[in-house]
Amino acid sequence: MASVVNLIVAQATENLTENATNSTKKPPSTPEGMAVAYGSLVIMALLPIFFGSYRSVVYHKEKKPERMTKKDAAIFPIMASCALFALYIIFKLFSKEYINLLLTGYFFFLGVLALTHLLSPIVSKLVPAAIQNIPFHIMFKQGEGDAAQYLIDYRFSTYDVVALAACSLVGAWYLVQKHWVANNLFGLAFAVNAVELLHLNNVVTGCILLSGLFIYDIFWVFGTDVMVTVAKSFEAPIKLVFPQDLLQNGLSANNFAMLGLGDIVIPGIFIALLLRFDHSLKRKTKTYFHASVIAYFLGLMATIFVMHVFKHAQPALLYLVPACIGTPVGLALLKGDLTAMFKYDDSPEEEKSEEKKKEEKQVKQDTKKAK
Repeated sequence: MASVVNLIVAQATENLTENATNSTKKPPSTPEGMAVAYGSLVIMALLPIFFGSYRSVVYHKEKKPERMTKKDAAIFPIMASCALFALYIIFKLFSKEYINLLLTGYFFFLGVLALTHLLSPIVSKLVPAAIQNIPFHIMFKQGEGDAAQYLIDYRFSTYDVVALAACSLVGAWYLVQKHWVANNLFGLAFAVNAVELLHLNNVVTGCILLSGLFIYDIFWVFGTDVMVTVAKSFEAPIKLVFPQDLLQNGLSANNFAMLGLGDIVIPGIFIALLLRFDHSLKRKTKTYFHASVIAYFLGLMATIFVMHVFKHAQPALLYLVPACIGTPVGLALLKGDLTAMFKYDDSPEEEKSEEKKKEEKQVKQDTKKAK
């Protein structure tokens, strides 16, 4: 969950556009350049949600993913607010050059690992057959027998090492030049992995999380200067960027439009839950998933439109949350699936049975006390 707090701080970056950062230093962008930039950002936002959602279905079947409970969802906006305000204080007290140097090193390692996890299956298919695929297993265990705890239990192969080496070159490119393409590769890897690996256990938990962050986003953007201040100071691949002067300056362009990863990951894990709900219905169509992806797209377009009409930074979740919650709930109401949607539990059967046993045990204890 701590890794997602790092991503939600990326909400601080989605509000910066050429109006917030470039108005005094760079010439206005052309309409064509802006269209290319924002169109590219929208496509890059949809890709992690789409692929991450389908990967989450596979991951859910094969492993026990980390799940966010109702309690986690309720306190998450508070944790994100504390992290954001802490960064604000740090940037006020210390030089942002030294802070960003530490952040660069931290996100370099995270980015290389995230990109390796994403690209390892692809790289494995491209590795020549002459390179033998040797499996490895790193294990660090504490204790013996039933009391043993596996502190490290990691399996990998020679092909994974090749993928790590290739992704390290992207990391070196980012370290040396901070190029926007390398930044986006890391950002996309973070987003896909987060949507794939972090699971909500039911729709109610998702509604609690999105509603809390809806208030969080509005407060920190409209109520204070904290988010914008952190966004201007924070240099890390926790945002997707695309130059609005690409048509004029090519890959050396530097007049960027931006979108924070928080605006992709938070709606994305909810949309991934809806895809797993679609699978549980065992129907031929993925109605709720496709409807939610379309709703997300329209919400993102609304954010861009309002931002340019009013020439002011906009909290994207102000538009994304109502779209991503209202659309599937309204559709379920029309199709008669509302009860099934809110009863759907994403936990595996063995976890459900364990929870049931705990509840029965608690009931027995309460009954004994009452007697």
